[in-house]
Amino acid sequence: MSDNEKLLSALRILAPGTMLREGLDNVLRAKTGALMVIGDSPQVMSIVDGGFALDCEFSPTSLYELAKMDGAIILNKDAKRILYANAELVPDATIPSSETGIRHRTAERTAKQTGEVVVAISQRRSIITLYRGSIKYILRDFAELTAKANQAISALEKYKSSLDKILAELSLQEFRDTATVYDVATAVHRAETALRGANEVRRYLVEMGAEGRLIRMQLIELSRDVDEETNLLIRDYLPPGEPRSVQEIRNQLSALSVDELLNPLSICRVLGHGASLNALDQNIAPSGYRLLSKLQRLPEGIIDNLIAAFGDFGGILAATLEELDEVEGIGEIRARAIKNGLERLREQVVSQRR
Repeated sequence: MSDNEKLLSALRILAPGTMLREGLDNVLRAKTGALMVIGDSPQVMSIVDGGFALDCEFSPTSLYELAKMDGAIILNKDAKRILYANAELVPDATIPSSETGIRHRTAERTAKQTGEVVVAISQRRSIITLYRGSIKYILRDFAELTAKANQAISALEKYKSSLDKILAELSLQEFRDTATVYDVATAVHRAETALRGANEVRRYLVEMGAEGRLIRMQLIELSRDVDEETNLLIRDYLPPGEPRSVQEIRNQLSALSVDELLNPLSICRVLGHGASLNALDQNIAPSGYRLLSKLQRLPEGIIDNLIAAFGDFGGILAATLEELDEVEGIGEIRARAIKNGLERLREQVVSQRR
């Protein structure tokens, strides 16, 4: 599990709307401070000293009352039971820590030593800090989260609008057989930017929990089909004999830094078309997966057969009704539907460009 996945899973446990978050907010308002470990693995229990065993069902009120004592509170893995209270945590003192306060230093070392979720609530600063492994994350209040999420949604709207325009322009070039590697790299850049923007919103939504319903609906509307459109875009322009899968290429694009993503040559290299300036100017023909998928009632298997029979999208456009009819799985009626559907799609693309 990556650090990002570990953080997101921890944020889900602590999200607003959960009983655990209600208990933490109660402690925060009372300004008593707290130290809590979510997990009872052997690694955790080996550093627990003293305290008293409870093994009772978790409730926000119980957490609030137990936090009045100085010691740590130990919950089980799913945070549904309180196992120990007023316990002392004795992590390895040689583990490096950037914290200065005893409570937070203990929390950080415990998280690094055990890999479990550890929460420290500052009595003086009134903040909740989450630790997991080497991760440190300060939970924000709902008002701040909402403001950040709305900013991210606004940015995503711009990314999506830009992506739609770029893809419309690319579609026109594909019908005219004038697309270049640079055009493809530009479209992939916009798609990856939109995907990153959507992921940022999802992270806020995880932290907002049940309170993020309206923003979640906006995200669904804005990110609809972007993931699949990106897959089809990459699949359309895979070089002949490319051994990597679409997902492998997606992973490599995700690993690019912001600066690298802004460089068309970096995207060109990841797509498998080299990294020279000359490569960007080369004309390139799509296989046709993205545009053919827009035709109604055209199964994926038929699209595969069309591309296998004619080589690329240009070959499919130029095919006669008789040639289309000869492709496996395509009869006279479907051949005519494909021909008419492509013509309507061309008209739609041209009208969008105007």
